[in-house]
Amino acid sequence: MAEAGTGFLEQLKSCIVWSWTYLWTVWFFIVLFLVYILRVPLKINDNLSTVSMFLNTLTPKFYVALTGTSSLISGLILIFEWWYFRKYGTSFIEQVSVSHLRPLLGGVDNNSSNNSNSSNGDSDSNRQSVSECKVWRNPLNLFRGAEYNRYTWVTGREPLTYYDMNLSAQDHQTFFTCDSDHLRPADAIMQKAWRERNPQARISAAHEALEINECATAYILLAEEEATTIAEAEKLFKQALKAGDGCYRRSQQLQHHGSQYEAQHRRDTNVLVYIKRRLAMCARRLGRTREAVKMMRDLMKEFPLLSMFNIHENLLEALLELQAYADVQAVLAKYDDISLPKSATICYTAALLKARAVSDKFSPEAASRRGLSTAEMNAVEAIHRAVEFNPHVPKYLLEMKSLILPPEHILKRGDSEAIAYAFFHLAHWKRVEGALNLLHCTWEGTFRMIPYPLEKGHLFYPYPICTETADRELLPSFHEVSVYPKKELPFFILFTAGLCSFTAMLALLTHQFPELMGVFAKAFLSTLFAPLNFIMEKVESILPSSLWHQLTRI
Repeated sequence: MAEAGTGFLEQLKSCIVWSWTYLWTVWFFIVLFLVYILRVPLKINDNLSTVSMFLNTLTPKFYVALTGTSSLISGLILIFEWWYFRKYGTSFIEQVSVSHLRPLLGGVDNNSSNNSNSSNGDSDSNRQSVSECKVWRNPLNLFRGAEYNRYTWVTGREPLTYYDMNLSAQDHQTFFTCDSDHLRPADAIMQKAWRERNPQARISAAHEALEINECATAYILLAEEEATTIAEAEKLFKQALKAGDGCYRRSQQLQHHGSQYEAQHRRDTNVLVYIKRRLAMCARRLGRTREAVKMMRDLMKEFPLLSMFNIHENLLEALLELQAYADVQAVLAKYDDISLPKSATICYTAALLKARAVSDKFSPEAASRRGLSTAEMNAVEAIHRAVEFNPHVPKYLLEMKSLILPPEHILKRGDSEAIAYAFFHLAHWKRVEGALNLLHCTWEGTFRMIPYPLEKGHLFYPYPICTETADRELLPSFHEVSVYPKKELPFFILFTAGLCSFTAMLALLTHQFPELMGVFAKAFLSTLFAPLNFIMEKVESILPSSLWHQLTRI
């Protein structure tokens, strides 16, 4: 019985909601009709006459104050709406309407009604969205002491956000510590140092650890944060390599003796790979590019399973510097696979290689006359593929948007990844004759293939909606975050802007020309109510006088 009563109430509620949703126009006219019938008992005509007399006694100063106050209030609403939109990317009024007023008016969430049918189908897309919104370690990240801090000394700006540095601290604790560190005094000190927020405290802890013994992670911290030049950092990393290699060999012999030794060997492996990779990056920074390429190849051959460091992206950049395009193509053939995660480096490097084959002779005028050749079509398709993956990159490559120092972490397909890619690869695009011209002529054509990128992609999954929020956390406040797709101004911002301007204009005109505006207002109101008066006269002429008299007496 209780279930039957609940079902009846639900049906009654749904009927009421349906009637409110679809029959509100009928209700509106019924209310108007009843008000007209009851105009005599309610003394509507007398009240309207009183209101009319009151309005006629008002001076123009009242209308000036009224319109001025309306302009002020709408202006304040406009300022608040604009601030809310710039900060959160949505309209406050629309958000309140959808979140609070829509349920009261009977709005039903389609997702909840179809949840049982679509939960399995949506699970894959949800997992993909989560993976695409994951923040990744930037494989080309700079050195804090030798590069980021020098930028701060020169400009007075902080290139790294607290969120970005906090993620780096978590990475260091994951890669450079293990549960058995408390058994070794130097490692125990470094375990606390990686959690320390104050840079000077971290550096002091590293020196303290080195006083006990040769600690590889202490050298890493000093190379990253205390060294003021790349040469100093390289010297410290070489000392770290000597200490880290010894620890790695010792733990390699003991790794099968228990889980504790296995965790220690895993930590020592991460430390050794990190040191060798940073040494290769130091060689690349100091101009010894061939040496850097050899070190990266040896590292990838020695530790083929450690793909988390994305060393192949460092290798691609170094090979492009050497203009070894055949070797670049060989690396892409291995890593630009449908089963592997993509990145801006892979997609745009593939596009650069295909553009290189045709860009020196490409002319948009000639292409429009004769059409695109097969090679040109392949290059354009590669550019469209790259732009679909990360649409923020072209503006940096074409220097339509200023570059900043890349963060230590990036969001794939986001503005942070675009900055990290363009910071190192802009020179490679400029070196290929006509490549930037081809990119300039073709990159915007991508958006015609994906008119609704948040709903459906062409070669990739739909563009994730979380990139703007994550990029604002990763990038410094002085950088204007690139937003895709570009958000249009909400309706209520445009509405309040128009209302504020219109009421301000009325206040000014009423103050300057009070008599003329009074005449205009009367003419406007008479014109506005003319159709209603015409309809009422027709209704009175059509209905019989006796029936109309009986209705008015109800």
